Amino acid sequence: MNAPDASAPEHQHTPGRLEAALRRRRANGGKALVPYLTGGLGEWVPTVEAVAQAGADAIEIGVPFSDPVMDGPTIQAASDQALREGALPYEVIEAAGAADVGIPLAVMTYYNLVFRPGVTRFAGELARAGIAGAILPDLPLDEAGPWIAAADGAGVETVLLAAPTTPDERLQRIADRSRGFLYAVGLLGVTGERASLADSAKEIARRAKAITDLPVLVGVGVSTPQQAVEVCEVADGVVVGSAFVRTVLEGGSPDQVAEQVATFRDALDRGA
Repeated sequence: MNAPDASAPEHQHTPGRLEAALRRRRANGGKALVPYLTGGLGEWVPTVEAVAQAGADAIEIGVPFSDPVMDGPTIQAASDQALREGALPYEVIEAAGAADVGIPLAVMTYYNLVFRPGVTRFAGELARAGIAGAILPDLPLDEAGPWIAAADGAGVETVLLAAPTTPDERLQRIADRSRGFLYAVGLLGVTGERASLADSAKEIARRAKAITDLPVLVGVGVSTPQQAVEVCEVADGVVVGSAFVRTVLEGGSPDQVAEQVATFRDALDRGA
């Protein structure tokens, strides 16, 4: 049996846990906050639990990989340290699923870690652990059919990314096939903290919002609560990673990271 065409429009679908949580935030007039944390790094499970209590709508867990091409220096350093500390993909997934959070979790990793065990096994491991979604930034839509079929079958929401340079026609196909949310990449380049919000962040959010009802969250280049509020003048929410991961790398406790997340939550609530 051939895998379905990953780029085929699928406007009608039943929202999974991740998408439903983000839609609830939007329906209540708010803006979604999805922190990113590196799995396997230090006291990461207590940090995930503390961040969930600090007002996150969902949490993105990075499964460490030796060549994280989308990630800038901070998250690369975190992945390297986690690997040195012995982080293994399935152990990270299992520990994430066992965390006491009460909100949806999504994993972010690279396709090599999916390809080696096979898409069916990897999707099944996520589902068994209770992971709601998956983000594979180096897997293009045109090659994603086998993974998407396996993820759909396991009930795992595949979050797709759209870059600022994505043409309109391709943006529509990405939006039609994304689940959970549409990840609008705020700027060209790798993840990392920036002194100011790139103009492209609001522009890609505006373009995406014009063509889909799926929650549109902007990530990459959103570094401060003020930047989060600014981009959420258009977007439905933000994904923030490097600012929190840096705190972990600098020895911050779970409570300190949670306090940092709470400042983003408060700013979004006041600015929304």
